[in-house]
Amino acid sequence: MERRPVLQQAVSVLSLVVIAGLGTAFAATAQHKYHPRSHRRVIENFDPGKNDMTTDDDPVVRPIALEALGHERGTVVAVDPANGRILAVVNQKMAFSDGFEPCSTIKPFVAIAALEEGIIARDTMIRVARRRYMDLTEAMAHSNNKFFEEVGSQLGFARVVKYDRLFGLGERVGFNIPEEQPGWVPSSPPAFGGVARMSSFGEGIRITPFQLASLEAMLANGGTQYYLQYPRTQEDRQNFVPRVRQQFDIAPLLPDLRDGMLAAVMYGTAHRSYDPDGEQDLGKTGTCNDESLGGRLGWFVSYADQAHPKIVIVVLLHGGSRTISGPRASEIAGRIYRGLYARNFFVETGADSTRAQYVSSSSAGGSQ
Repeated sequence: MERRPVLQQAVSVLSLVVIAGLGTAFAATAQHKYHPRSHRRVIENFDPGKNDMTTDDDPVVRPIALEALGHERGTVVAVDPANGRILAVVNQKMAFSDGFEPCSTIKPFVAIAALEEGIIARDTMIRVARRRYMDLTEAMAHSNNKFFEEVGSQLGFARVVKYDRLFGLGERVGFNIPEEQPGWVPSSPPAFGGVARMSSFGEGIRITPFQLASLEAMLANGGTQYYLQYPRTQEDRQNFVPRVRQQFDIAPLLPDLRDGMLAAVMYGTAHRSYDPDGEQDLGKTGTCNDESLGGRLGWFVSYADQAHPKIVIVVLLHGGSRTISGPRASEIAGRIYRGLYARNFFVETGADSTRAQYVSSSSAGGSQ
C-alpha cells in the first residue's frame, strides 16, 4: 500500500526534471531568437569595398553601387558599353577571382547560338511541361530551364562550346588588366546533366563578372565586343582609346533577345529591378548552387538606356543563405539604376558629362 506514493513521487520528480530541461532549452532558444547579436554583427559589419582601390573608379558610379550592395557578400562590376571602359569594381577581390558558374545568365548567349544556327526563331514554341509551351520571350522572362535544355540539346555540345569560345569564355577579355582571370570552358560535356544543363545553368563553365559584362555590353551596343579597360592613372584616363576585340553580326537577332530581357524585368524573374518612374533596364538573372565553391550564387546582368546604352551592371552574390538569388541581385541593380537616375546619369547632353567628370576627377585615398 505504501508503494503508490513513492511511485507518484518519482513521477513528480521526473516531471519536474523534464519541465526544467524544456524550460532551459526554451530559454536558450528564446535567447538565440531574440538576441542573435553575435551572428547579426558578423553580417552587418561586412564591408564589400573595404580593401578596394577606389581611385580608379568613376566617382559617381562607385558610391552608388557600394551603397546599393550594402553589407552583402557580393561584387558589382559596371562598364560603359560604348567603349569597354570599366567604371567601377566593388569588392575587387571577388571580382578578380577565378570565376563562377554562370547559372542562368548563360541563356541569352545560348539563345544567340540557337537563333544564328536556325535551331529556333522568335516564335518557335517548345514544350516545357505536359500542357505548356513557351516561345523565346517567355522562356527568357521566366528563365525556363526546360526550354534551354531542349535548345542546348539540339545545338549539341560542339556548337555550344564553339559559341562560348567565340564570345570569349575561357579567355581574358580585358586589356592590360593583370588581375583578370580567364575562367573556364569544359572540353567535354559535364558529367551532371551534359550539354542540356550546360545550356540552362552553365554547368561546367567558370565565368568572371568581367566576361559577363563584356558580353552584355555586346548585346547593348549591337554587336561590338570591346576589350575591357580599367584606366588607373590620370594620363590613361585622359588618353583613353577604345579597343575592339571582335565584331559580331548579330544585330538582326537582338530584338528577339532584348524582348525577353525586357520581359524579365517587367514581369519576370528580374522584376525587382523594375522602376516605372526611372530608366528601365534589360537583364537576365541567374540562381544556382556552386558545387566547387559551396553555397549559392545569385547573378544579375543588365544594361540601361535602350536608345543609347550608357552602362552595363553585373551584380554577383555568394553565400549560404536561401536569400542569395538572381532576383535578389536584380533588386540591388535596381537600386543602382535609381541612384544613377537621381544623379542625372542618363540625361542626354552634348558631351558625356559623366565621362568628363571622371576624366577631370582626381579622387584622393587608396581604399575604403
